[in-house]
Amino acid sequence: MIRRMNRAGLLGLLLALIAGSAWAEVTLTFYAHPGARVRDGYLLFPHAFVQATGTLDDTGETVDWAAGFTARNPGPQLLFTRGVGVVELPNPRYVGEGKPYLRLAVSDEAYRAVRARADWWNSPEGSVYDLRRRNCITFIADLARLAGLQTGAEPSMKPGTFLEATAALNPLAAWREGAVQEAGAQAPPAATERAAGARPGGR
Repeated sequence: MIRRMNRAGLLGLLLALIAGSAWAEVTLTFYAHPGARVRDGYLLFPHAFVQATGTLDDTGETVDWAAGFTARNPGPQLLFTRGVGVVELPNPRYVGEGKPYLRLAVSDEAYRAVRARADWWNSPEGSVYDLRRRNCITFIADLARLAGLQTGAEPSMKPGTFLEATAALNPLAAWREGAVQEAGAQAPPAATERAAGARPGGR
C-alpha cells in the first residue's frame, strides 16, 4: 500500500510539474490610453504603453511590469524642439483605463530582450524625445517588433489608430478577451528593427 501511495504521490508531483511548466509564461499586452482628462492638476494626453504579466519559466519569478515613453519635461516647447524622454511605469489605475489592442505570450528570452530594450530608451543615447517623430508610439513599435510583431505606419501621433493598424497586421495577436497568441504562431513578420535609432513614430 505504501508503494502504491508513493507511486500516486510521484504521479501527482509529475503532473504538477508539467502543469506548472505549461502555465509559466509571460504575456505582453499593448495598450492605448485615451487621455483627455485632468488628474492631479495635469492634463493627460493620449498615450501608448505595454504591460508584461505572468511567470518566467526558467526561474518561476512573477512578472508584473508596464512601461511607456514620454517627455521628461512636458510643455509647449516640444512643438518646436526635441527634449529628453523617460520610460515611465504607469500605475495600475492608469493601466486599467487603457484599451488593449494586442496580446501575445513570449519566451523568457524575448521578455528579457524587451526589458533590455526599454532600459536602452532610458539611456543617454535612447532617451531623445520628439513629439512628432520619436514618442510613445515609436517606443511601443520598437518593442512590438522585438517581440515579433509587424507594426503600423509611422510616424504617428495617434496611439489608438496606430495600435488598431498594428492589430490588423497581426490578427492572431489582436486583442480578444481570454485569448493569448503564442509568439511565432503567425506568418513571419517583417524584419525586426533593432538599430539604435528607432523608426519615427506618437505621444
